[in-house]
Parts: sequence; structure tokens; C-alpha cells
Amino acid sequence: MPKLVDAKGNQFAEQPKGMQAVKMTVLLAEDDPITRRGLTEVLRKEGLIAIPAADGRQAWDLFQQHAPDFVCLDVMMPGLSGYDVCRKIRLAGSQVPVIFITAKGEEVDKVVGLELGADDYIVKPFGVKEMVARIRAVARRCLKEQSAESENSLPQVEFAMDDLVVFPTELRARRGEQVYDLSLREVRILSLLFRSAGQVVDRRTLMNYAWNQEYFPNSRTLDQHVSQLRKRIEVDSKNPRLIQTVHGVGYRFQPGLDEG
Repeated sequence: MPKLVDAKGNQFAEQPKGMQAVKMTVLLAEDDPITRRGLTEVLRKEGLIAIPAADGRQAWDLFQQHAPDFVCLDVMMPGLSGYDVCRKIRLAGSQVPVIFITAKGEEVDKVVGLELGADDYIVKPFGVKEMVARIRAVARRCLKEQSAESENSLPQVEFAMDDLVVFPTELRARRGEQVYDLSLREVRILSLLFRSAGQVVDRRTLMNYAWNQEYFPNSRTLDQHVSQLRKRIEVDSKNPRLIQTVHGVGYRFQPGLDEG
């Protein structure tokens, strides 16, 4: 198997055998097209899923559509500023990590940003590695905080969904020798379906529980995440056994479908 390298020829760290990694989705709002294209390319080369937005209004629309894992907002943008977008995100009940991007010498009120729930600031021009390092550092910190807050709602011991065993505290699942790396949201989805075995869980309940934010009726975020999760954990994603679709309502886990 060929080794994976970045643009400079540096080898990426290899995933353990049998491990399927989770890609973090980053919404990047930057009105300067050159900066936006450059950052988008860099984030994708670093293995992240980058969703670029040219202004604040587009950023808010894309946030509702994709419910990203991370948000980078240029403070000064036409239409809606980075502050305005962050305010909307927090009013929607989301605690997604947010980094503000500011230009050197640009007058910004960091107190306002912190009151809105910003997790960090980064000043242009900045190095590519610094940007990626900041994102990963903030994401790790927020994940630990979310995991701590979720201790009372997530099972603390493994649970089995037929032949798939989920380990919530490790954010992993296993089927035989195959190990699946899971995000906190994916563990939440599986745990809620497991606890509601045999019952239909509607989209609003799943979205509110897994994303900790209000469900947007026109959003396909939940369905897209479920589709990607199925591709990784189902034996046959076209005929799913663990996450069944109940059209027009939501999803259901029906245990023991292969028995008898």
C-alpha cells in the first residue's frame, strides 16, 4: 500500500490496522477569495472536511444545512459579521467550537467575542500549521468538555447492537476484528437508538440529543450523518439492520433481526 504524504512530502501518521477514522467537518467563513481558497485547500489536505462560505449569510445557511463540528469565522464580513453569525449559532442552542479570524491591526472587541462563546482568536497573517494546530487543540478541549458533560447521559459500559459492540467511553465500536472510530455524535445516535430499541426515534429528538441544538426541519444533516455512519458500521449499508429508516418520521434499531 502506498504511503500517504502531504504537499511537502511529509508522511501522515498511519491509522491502526482495522481502524476507520472520523473526519471533522469545519465551516470556514472568509470573504477574501484568495484566503478562503487557500485555507480550504489546506484543511482538506490535513484530512478535514472543509465547507467554505464567502460571507456571513452564506455561513449561517451552511451551518443550518451541515451542522459542522467546528466553525472558523472572519470577524469583518459583509452582510452578517462573524459576531452576528456566532450570535445566531449560540441562539440556536449550539455549543460548536468557534474560532474568530481577524486581520493584523484590525480593531476587534475580544470581550464581545468571548461573551458570545468564542473559543479562540487567530490573527492574519498566520501560518498554515498554526491554523490547523489551533483547530485541533480547541476541538480536543471541547470534546473533553462535551464528554464530561455527557457522562450522565451516555452509557458508561459497552452495549451490543446485534453483532456490533459499542464502547461509549472510548468513542469506538467493534465487530469481530474490525474497529470503528466514532465521534461523540455518532455514539449519541447509537446509544439513543439502543436505549429505544424497537421504537421509532423521530428526527427532532435525535438531532437535539446528538447535536445538542434545535432541529432545523429543512436540514439534511442528520440523514447525511446516518448515511455515512451506515457505510462504516453496517454489514450492508443498502440493507441496514442497525439503523432502519422509518420514512417521514425518523430511525429505529430493531434488535435480533437475523434470529430465527
